Amino acid sequence: MSHEIILDGSKGEGGGQILRSSLALSMATGKPFRIHRIRAGRKKPGLMRQHLTCVKAAARVCSAQVEGAELGSTALSFRPGPMIPGRYSFAVGSAGSSTLVFQTLMPALITTGRPFEMTLEGGTHNPAAPSLDFLDRVYLAALRRMGVQATIKVERRGFFPAGGGKWTIAVATSGALMPLHVPERGRMLGRTAKVLWNRIPPREPERARAHLSAGLGWDPADIESEEALDSPGPGNVILAELRYEHITEMVTAFNPFGASPEAVCDGLMADVRRYQEHGAPVGWRLADQLLLPMALGAGGLFRTMPLSTHTRTNIETIGLFLERGIEVREMERGVAEVEVSEGLP
Repeated sequence: MSHEIILDGSKGEGGGQILRSSLALSMATGKPFRIHRIRAGRKKPGLMRQHLTCVKAAARVCSAQVEGAELGSTALSFRPGPMIPGRYSFAVGSAGSSTLVFQTLMPALITTGRPFEMTLEGGTHNPAAPSLDFLDRVYLAALRRMGVQATIKVERRGFFPAGGGKWTIAVATSGALMPLHVPERGRMLGRTAKVLWNRIPPREPERARAHLSAGLGWDPADIESEEALDSPGPGNVILAELRYEHITEMVTAFNPFGASPEAVCDGLMADVRRYQEHGAPVGWRLADQLLLPMALGAGGLFRTMPLSTHTRTNIETIGLFLERGIEVREMERGVAEVEVSEGLP
């Protein structure tokens, strides 16, 4: 049995990322770990329902021995067995993010080189989590450049706080993962925005569309409004997509009920302008998410915006499981170049 890795879940921002990354790394490397002070930096520390689903899903996929897998637990022991790709179904059982459950399992499963399929139930559009649109259009788009083939089928979307979404993803890899190199964006191919809503006054999405068009200077035809009739509960999400030759970025804004559409749009537009003016190809959210598949695969290089606490915490966590060089170089205009050494992890 490999030596047990000890982790402190209060490091960095003190959220659930250390746990999710450790699960993925443990599954892929076969190295057991023990984590204490789980989510110590959050208002409600310990395992919430979506984190517990991540643990149980990971344990099921690799027949792991687990201690501490219960709601509110602040300590966990995880001893993985061999991974078993196949067909799986996981339900968060609340509005907890189903996309975070998927991102916990994905980096490890794609290293097997074998196909797998997952059906997930829970939230698909949650604050502080990648939306299902981001997952498909941005995250998976980058992984497809590494040789991953993935297809998403959405049965219904689930907005926070009601949740209730359901979707299936089928994944295959064509041999060993390829290195990912994204030093620049390339030429711009297009830009679109979508106001995604359900069970709110229709005038609010139209106000958002008009404000986005005027504020960004985009053609109104590039900003659509979609009523998500498949969602069990109400919601209002705004998505701005910027497509380039080598990368796609998506900025997302969630409208807490009671906020004006214009105020929500102002925040999104500020993020869009910040990304456009900065010049780095990989947005700060995607930078964090690319590290695990690159470190478990064939490495590569990308340029991004100043590293978030999430990303720095991820780099530190990866270093505990893998003898894999991850070098961060500060460049001009606040650009950070991240290089993951190539070769076997």
